[in-house]
This record gives sequence, structure tokens and C-alpha cells, in this order.
Amino acid sequence: MSASLNAAVATATTVAPDPACAEPLAVLGRDVTVPLVTGGEVTYAALDYAASAPALQRVWDDVAAYAPYYGSVHRGAGYLSQLSTDLFEQSRATVAEFLDCRAGDQVVFTRSTTDSLNLLAAVLPADCQVFVFETEHHASLLPWTNAQVSYLNAPRTPDEAVATLERALADRDPHGPALVCVTGASNVTGELWPVKELAAAAHAHGARIVLDAAQLAPHHPVSVRDLDVDWVAFSGHKLYAPFGSGVLAGRADWLQQAEPYLAGGGASRKVSRREDGGVDVEWHTTAARHEAGSPNVIGVYSIASACRALTEAGFDNLVAREQQLVARVREGLAEVPAVRVLSLFGDDAPRVGVISFVVDGWNSSHFAAALSAEYGIGVRDGLFCAHPLVRTLLGSEPQAQGECGAPEAAPGERSLNAIRVSFGAGTPDEHVERFVRAVKELVTDGAKWQYRTEEGRCVPAV
Repeated sequence: MSASLNAAVATATTVAPDPACAEPLAVLGRDVTVPLVTGGEVTYAALDYAASAPALQRVWDDVAAYAPYYGSVHRGAGYLSQLSTDLFEQSRATVAEFLDCRAGDQVVFTRSTTDSLNLLAAVLPADCQVFVFETEHHASLLPWTNAQVSYLNAPRTPDEAVATLERALADRDPHGPALVCVTGASNVTGELWPVKELAAAAHAHGARIVLDAAQLAPHHPVSVRDLDVDWVAFSGHKLYAPFGSGVLAGRADWLQQAEPYLAGGGASRKVSRREDGGVDVEWHTTAARHEAGSPNVIGVYSIASACRALTEAGFDNLVAREQQLVARVREGLAEVPAVRVLSLFGDDAPRVGVISFVVDGWNSSHFAAALSAEYGIGVRDGLFCAHPLVRTLLGSEPQAQGECGAPEAAPGERSLNAIRVSFGAGTPDEHVERFVRAVKELVTDGAKWQYRTEEGRCVPAV
């Protein structure tokens, strides 16, 4: 990430959080209990934030308060439609402020980060070259099917990332359009990327850059202006909002010049029949150009509510508290010789609350299943929809077998997969302590229960 963001995270690791943020933010599901195979129940420890963070209670309350006033936006004359339209457009302004957008930037509402990046891929100018590191999540690795794509090898330091990109850009045709796609924080290692420096390198070579902030925005402030990125994409379901909403924000020109992502009502400003029987369409030049159909008003409002909640809680406090949790998890895992934490940039690299690891002698699916069944802890195992990156980190061949989910491997067998623990603003200290204790007990004493493979997943044997 940029030097300023790196410095902020590094400082947070040595400064005690403000007492005002000593408690986690209230989230849905914080009191849910789950059964253990060994008997009894325990409060569920949701440590899979990198996949989907629980919704903030504040967000849910805001949505519940609005729900009775729900109405179709933009094309209704009634009071509820007018109110919903105002709320929808105010939410757009809230997101723009949250991202510190520039004057003239557009905020387009989508379904997710994946949808946002596919939208951007659909509006690329002809003959656009795209540069993307193999370390990206599939959402930012795969959408560029209509462009000439250069996949860059995984760097081992932030400086190497910048140098690798500069070399690649120096070899391109300098007269054509180009786009760089990069993550802000890895969904596998949690490590921060040097986004500001990569943006500078891209612009120096006449290229543009899009930031995949799916894992960064929930953990750290994102300033489009300071990072000098051309676009940023993120998802509501990782930002403590319900499923089904996302954002693409940034420069308007490519968005305005391209055909609408979806053709239909809302995207069209004027439609008329021609004398020859055809149809002429005048498309909107605003964000509505790529928002055809009835939008997900509640999803949009929930994103805006989450943006306000995180801002009001104070990102400095949230970052400081999360870094204490990161330190506790890493210290605990370091005490277990059988555990190897995955990293690109090394132990000292700043990171958010996302940590992946493997355990000697354990199939990753087996270990994750035991954490759930015996301790009530929810983590993720697999390749995390970042197959090339995890294969690189595990030192395997690029063609080695592996899946996003669990492999077809029995408990105890080695698998080309890892275990990921992730947390954030709603994580209680107890959940982290329970996780560290559970890892140590499983490695030392083994599982208390028998497990079997069922439809590709390791599950407790009945």
C-alpha cells in the first residue's frame, strides 16, 4: 500500500487502541450459539470475514427503519418513490465521500466487486492492454477476456512489484490504452500492496489503474484522491453490509463512451422508433448508464450506512484494535512449529486481519472441520479463489490439483489448500483467543472426533 498507509498500520501495531474503541462494533449473529460434536453449545466465532463480514447492527437497524418506506426509484411520482430516490442518490454521495472521490468521478452501483470489475472490463477501449499480477483474486484476474492481458509473476517485495510493473509497461505500445489491475490487500495473506507507487508507475507510462479494494475498504480508509487510482471497486458484503451490492467508482470518460453494461430501462434517456422500423436510443451519460433495471435500493442504502458507521467509529481506532488482533493471532501461530503462515512480502509486511496458513501433518479441510465441529470456530479452507497465488505460496507446480473449496483428500492426507482466518471490526477478543488455543490443542492432542470426506468436504463422522 502507499507509504502513508503502511506507516499508519505500522504505527497502529505499537500504539494501544483508544479506550473508546476497546469493544468491537456490534454485528448480527454475535450471540448465535452452535452445537459441538463433543457435546454442548458455544457462541459461534465467525472468523471468515474475508469471505463475508457479518452485517453491522447499525446497518441492519438503518435498513429496518427505512423498509416501510421502500419505493421504486427515479421513475415514481409518489411520496415513497421520491423519498427512496433521494435516499438512493444521497447514498451515492455518501460512498463518494467515503472514498474521497475527485470532482467528476462517478459512483456506479453494482452487485459486487466481481460485477464491478466485469463492468470495467466491458467498457475498455478497443485494443486496450491489461496488466494484472498472478496474485489477484479471480474477480480481478479473470474478467479481461476481450483485452490483451499480461499476467505478471508474483513479486516477493513491494519494490519488486513496482519494478515488475514498470518493466512490463515499458515494453508495451505507448500509443494504445492500458489498464493495471491490482489489489489493495491480499485476500490470502492480508498483506498491503504498494498501490500509490503502482499508480504512479502506471500513470508515468500512460496507463490507468483500478484498485480492487474488496479486502482493503473494510479494514482501512481508502482515498481515491490520495492513492491517485483511476477506479476503485469493492463489495458491500465485505464492508459489514448485506449481500448483493457493490461499487465501481472513478473516472467517467470510459464509462460514458462505452455501450451500457446492461441495456434496459434506467440506462436509456430517450427511445424512439425510426421510419425504417428500428429503434434509436439515447443513453444516459451519468452513472445511470450502467445501472439498468430496478436497482437494489436496500443494498445501496446498506453500503452507505456501513460507510457512515465506519467513519463515525473512527478508522484510526478500528485499525489500531485490529492490529492488536493480528499481532495476537500471529504470535499464537508462531508458537506452534507445525504451522506455516503464508506470506509474499515477509513477516514484517503490514497487513489487515487476513492470515492464511498450513499445518504439517494435517489436511486443511480436516483442520478447518475440526475447528468448527469441536470449537465452534468458522474459518475457510481451500485456494480462496486465488489459485495461482496459493500455488505459488505453497511452492507447487502451476498445474497442480486444487479447488476453491475442500479437496478430495482424506483427513491426514496432504492437500494443495490452506486455512484462512480473518476478522475485523466486529471480532471479540475471545474469538481470537479461542482460535489460538484451538490451533495449539489440535496440533498437540489431535482431533477429538473422527472425520470423513463427503462430497468434497471433510465432515464429522456420525
